[in-house]
Amino acid sequence: MASHILLVEDHPQNRYLVTYLLENRGYEIEAAVDGAEALAALERRKPDLILMDMQLPIIDGYEATRRIKADERFRDIPVIAVTAHSMRGDHDKAMAAGCDMYVTKPINGDELLGLVERLLSV
Repeated sequence: MASHILLVEDHPQNRYLVTYLLENRGYEIEAAVDGAEALAALERRKPDLILMDMQLPIIDGYEATRRIKADERFRDIPVIAVTAHSMRGDHDKAMAAGCDMYVTKPINGDELLGLVERLLSV
C-alpha cells in the first residue's frame, strides 16, 4: 500500500508541482490549503508524513505543527517544513515548532524526494 502524505500548501502551483513529483513516485497525496484544513484532515485519516508550508492563512504552519506534535495521536508523524524563508532563524523556528526536517523553496525535487524516502523508511 502506498504511503499517504498530507501536503499543506496554499499556493496552487506549488501544490501541483509537489503532488506531481510525489505521485510519480507512487505516493498517495492529500492536499490542504491552510493549517485549519490540515488539522481537519488528520481527524479523517492519519498520514504517514506531512509536508507543511510555514506561511499559511487561517492557522500558519508553525502553529499547525505545534498542535500536531502536542497531540499524542499524531506526534509520531514526521513533518517536513517547506518554506520560502531560508534564514537561520527561520530554520530554528520551524524546528522549535516540532518539524523534523526543513526544505526551502524553490523546491529541489531530488532533495525533497530523498527526505521523504528517508523519513518513511525509518
